[in-house]
Amino acid sequence: MSHPRLSHREDASPVAVLGAGNWGTTLAHLIAQTTPEVRLWARDQELVDAINTTHENPKYLEGFALRKNIRATTSLEDAIADVDSIVMVIPSNAFRAVCQQLAPLLSTHQAIFHATKGVERESYARMSEIILEETCVRQYAVISGPNIAREVMEDKPAGTVVATPFPKLAEAAVGFLSTPNFRVYQNRDVVGVELGGTLKNIIAIASGMASELDLGDNAKGLLLTRGLQEMIRVGRAFGADSATFSGLAGIGDLMVTCASPHSRNFRFGRGLAQGKSKDEVIASLGMVAEGVFAARVAVEFADAKHLDIPVMRAIHDAIYQGLTPIDALRSLMEIPHRPDVDFGS
Repeated sequence: MSHPRLSHREDASPVAVLGAGNWGTTLAHLIAQTTPEVRLWARDQELVDAINTTHENPKYLEGFALRKNIRATTSLEDAIADVDSIVMVIPSNAFRAVCQQLAPLLSTHQAIFHATKGVERESYARMSEIILEETCVRQYAVISGPNIAREVMEDKPAGTVVATPFPKLAEAAVGFLSTPNFRVYQNRDVVGVELGGTLKNIIAIASGMASELDLGDNAKGLLLTRGLQEMIRVGRAFGADSATFSGLAGIGDLMVTCASPHSRNFRFGRGLAQGKSKDEVIASLGMVAEGVFAARVAVEFADAKHLDIPVMRAIHDAIYQGLTPIDALRSLMEIPHRPDVDFGS
């Protein structure tokens, strides 16, 4: 597969990408178009060897040629040495552990960008909060948006959001991520962007169920819009700006994740509706479906804050309480009528 030529910023320092799943590898490939050296960290020595020798990730992106200025390594120390920007693409349930491994290797001048869509179950901590708790790094950003990895690898048009309170980091991300077919937008609402990328996964599971059960496009429209209202409701309780959910990290990501057959969460919902157990579907995916964890976090948080989230609760009960997918979705039709839009501040 050919790739468009971009001029490297020859004075740019290497960028480290931690996590060689499909999205981590795709981000490394994007960054390698503008940066002379990209270091890609993975735990699996066999995968690292394959990336370095064949310039392909056979486990997650088979058939896609990676840029040759990507160098894979199993050493965190090697990956982040003399690097200003570190991009973490680690599943939420392993994020704190990797931060703890990183902590003694980091310097205060380094910045961490993360592209993890999830929150920590035990603490409800967002990934940016974990970075601040576990490392000396004080400059951070989140990358999130409607980004199906395979489409980005195929160089199809896409966009993402970089949210950070540090303008220089936003500028840096625009510099190392932007390509002719990949747009980078800026936002200061870290909380909203992190939660948009987390909560939409729950609604995508509902969409996958509805698709498998052939409930129709009207049902999907109902699920998406009511789900979006719940995302806003939970987001506000965390301190997010409601307006963020109207952007790429909110409705944009929600639309893609709820419609794409490549979406792990959509596929998880389809698997449940086919009668498979949670564990069977997870095993068949071979990758983490963040909505499975997010559903439990959302319900526990909603209970603590007395929030009304019937769509997310129905999905939670289908995953964890044995409620059948058809009964879960039918229960939503029995909710008392309410205003269409929540205009709360």
